[in-house]
Amino acid sequence: MHVLHDAPLAPLTTFRLGGPALRLVTAETDAEVIDAVREADDSGTPLLVIGGGSNLVIGDKGFEGTALRIATRGVELRGTTLELAAGEVWSDAVARTVEAGLAGIECLAGIPGSAGATPIQNVGAYGQEVSATISEVIAYDRRAGETVTLANEECDFSYRHSRFKADPERYVVLRVRFELEDAGGMSAPVKYAETARALGVEAGDRVPLGQARETVLKLRAGKGMVLDADDHDTWSAGSFFTNPILTEEQFAVFRERVRERLGEGVEPPAYPAGEGRRKTSAAWLIDKAGYTKGYGTGPARISTKHTLALTNRGEATTEDLLGLAREVVAGVREAFGITLVNEPVMVGVGL
Repeated sequence: MHVLHDAPLAPLTTFRLGGPALRLVTAETDAEVIDAVREADDSGTPLLVIGGGSNLVIGDKGFEGTALRIATRGVELRGTTLELAAGEVWSDAVARTVEAGLAGIECLAGIPGSAGATPIQNVGAYGQEVSATISEVIAYDRRAGETVTLANEECDFSYRHSRFKADPERYVVLRVRFELEDAGGMSAPVKYAETARALGVEAGDRVPLGQARETVLKLRAGKGMVLDADDHDTWSAGSFFTNPILTEEQFAVFRERVRERLGEGVEPPAYPAGEGRRKTSAAWLIDKAGYTKGYGTGPARISTKHTLALTNRGEATTEDLLGLAREVVAGVREAFGITLVNEPVMVGVGL
């Protein structure tokens, strides 16, 4: 276990923002993770768990407690069952499953961060979510003081949400197990329209796994969603806001607001989101409210490649970023009556 005091946290995040932690512990085994968590809990010290840092917004003042960086490693593939240590790099794990000829997470290629974060956020993109393939999550239960194994149905997965996100102070994910599919080297059925168009197939078709992964990587790179230290459009947390889910009544009111603002012939994006609910596009809302690609004049701006990503152009502070986020939230609310919700976890700050 490696320990540093007054340790910078900005380099551990994809935003490259945030002040220092009083103490930074890097744990390389499950036992070290548990020991660090117990030590913090026994002493009443605030604890911040960091994986790949791709979903964190840390305040400029930093963190008055112990930051625990999970750097555990371990990949085990048994038939179609994949087990990943929480600290494994997610994009590398996806590549390995494609090489092994297993389908189910190939469209989640290029997503930054660690494996342990995927069940917390129920990570998803291009028609796939990890909740469709996760069989079990092994976690340390801080309340019970023991390691527990939670089956998929116990994780309470929903859109960008889970039991772990709902109760962030209780669980520290140690390992994640996935049940994948051997489809003879072919992908899972393609669900996302943009992916199907890029592949030249119909929704529901299967394509070679490698082709699916490479296509998704190209789509993500075109939106600045694949990490590149030289590209400030990737100095972000990916999608900063979740796509709003509305009841039918809320959607009807929203639709009228759209027509009043943009004209009778304009229809907002709408996707099924469960019985009596529809999901609309946060990126569309932001763009139509006037916050287009590249918006901003300061050190924090909207990505030049995707309206849903807020970015650090190199000299930003967290307050710069939050100022931009608040402006976007207020503008979308005024234009369409919808309040956007941040996707990244806020540490010591809020919108």
